Amino acid sequence: MFRIAAALSLVLTLAACDAVNTLTDGFKHAKAVETDLEGSTGVKPNVGFNWNNGRLVQVTVSYPRLVESKSLQELADAARAAVTQEFKQTPENIVLAFALPKPK
Repeated sequence: MFRIAAALSLVLTLAACDAVNTLTDGFKHAKAVETDLEGSTGVKPNVGFNWNNGRLVQVTVSYPRLVESKSLQELADAARAAVTQEFKQTPENIVLAFALPKPK
């Protein structure tokens, strides 16, 4: 009985380590994407991600305001290139978002 409990504990610990490593690496990749895009656009976005069974499902790139120095296509191309380069895989979806502050 003790061996079964020990084996189960070991399996759960190893599974949790992989999940923690994936999450930690994901945050490193997200920060790298933020830095890349800030360099190319002049505005630092927030980057979020969603993994499912080791597959990158979605990456969200949210800018705090409209980026008027680049066209929407240029922003989309820059986001796609940075996400693919830093995460080392292409997600199923990349969501590009902008916050629209209240008018003064």
